[in-house]
Amino acid sequence: MKAKDKRSTTSNTSIITNLKDQNLLTDQTIVAINSISLENLIAVKLELACNHVNNRLYGLDIWRNSVYIVKDALLKFAISTTNSKKNAARFLGLTYGEFKIACKKLDIDI
Repeated sequence: MKAKDKRSTTSNTSIITNLKDQNLLTDQTIVAINSISLENLIAVKLELACNHVNNRLYGLDIWRNSVYIVKDALLKFAISTTNSKKNAARFLGLTYGEFKIACKKLDIDI
């Protein structure tokens, strides 16, 4: 019996692997990140960004743009962890058409 061909239809690899390859992430950092809740991790990232501009993030409209930031992260995660675009769409609870529109709207290469 011939083995089934399991080629991936997405060219993306794990986000963690990409960051490790760029020497931006270590195993110790991953363990530390894993021990922090997602909400606190987002708050830390925002605080770091705010410190960079002397706590002046006025006019950025973070509240309304947070929806796009989260959707961008979810799309990137789904694409990197599934072996096809259709599986990524299913994972997110979207039709394939909705998935393609979301990727185009957020300028994500699939």
